[in-house]
Amino acid sequence: MAHSNPKLAELDPVWDRILREAEAAVADEPLLGGLVHSTLLHHPSFERALAYRVSMKLASDEMPGQLLREICDEAIGSDPEIAASARADIVATYERDAACHRFIQPLLYFKGYQAVQSYRIAHWLWSEGRRDLAYFFQMRCSEVFGVDIHPAAVIGKGIMIDHAHSIVVGETAVVGDNVSMLHSVTLGGTGKEEEDRHPKIGNGVLIGAGAKVLGNIKVGNCSRVAAGSVVLHEVPPCTTVAGVPAKIVGEAGCDQPALRMDQLLGK
Repeated sequence: MAHSNPKLAELDPVWDRILREAEAAVADEPLLGGLVHSTLLHHPSFERALAYRVSMKLASDEMPGQLLREICDEAIGSDPEIAASARADIVATYERDAACHRFIQPLLYFKGYQAVQSYRIAHWLWSEGRRDLAYFFQMRCSEVFGVDIHPAAVIGKGIMIDHAHSIVVGETAVVGDNVSMLHSVTLGGTGKEEEDRHPKIGNGVLIGAGAKVLGNIKVGNCSRVAAGSVVLHEVPPCTTVAGVPAKIVGEAGCDQPALRMDQLLGK
């Protein structure tokens, strides 16, 4: 069993907290001991646990878990930003999702978090020119989680996707840091062009459930897109848009809408 180390806790407080929560979870529910040990307590680092979790979730008869784990280990070992972003995503989910009470929940149970980490591996493969393998990760992520993120898309850190059903992010989409979105969000194109054709989402943006942002348009920093909206034109920073098609209905209501998760209009 992996044990907390005071020096390690100073260097990696996220992993140390995960280990402590994992030990408590096993004590509370021994029937989950196998899952918690194999996924978390068995591993010497957050990086190894992340690679194991992603690989086991995406494994299939076509691509066994051990082979996927080697790929994930290679990606995470080659690009430290993958694990750093994954840590930030855990903290983001804990801070913004009222249903998340422990750091272990996103890693063990939340498909939005797991899908984003799967994308991060696929994006590394895409950047390395391993396009077919990147497409395989995209396919399995869509099949397993119902989240379809093109591996060429660029997504920042501190991302929280709540519920994460039917999320679509197109090839040339860019998503900034500290963005929150809910289920059934689409960042899509509007035609058959092969050039830059997908949205550019700024930092700190909140995108409500069912919202569709279409075309090569910018959604400014710290703005809000109301649930069910269809956004076809640029959104200025620090504003709220709503409707079909979406129109500006007021200010964002706070400095960081993605952190507040306040989706009520008129605030």
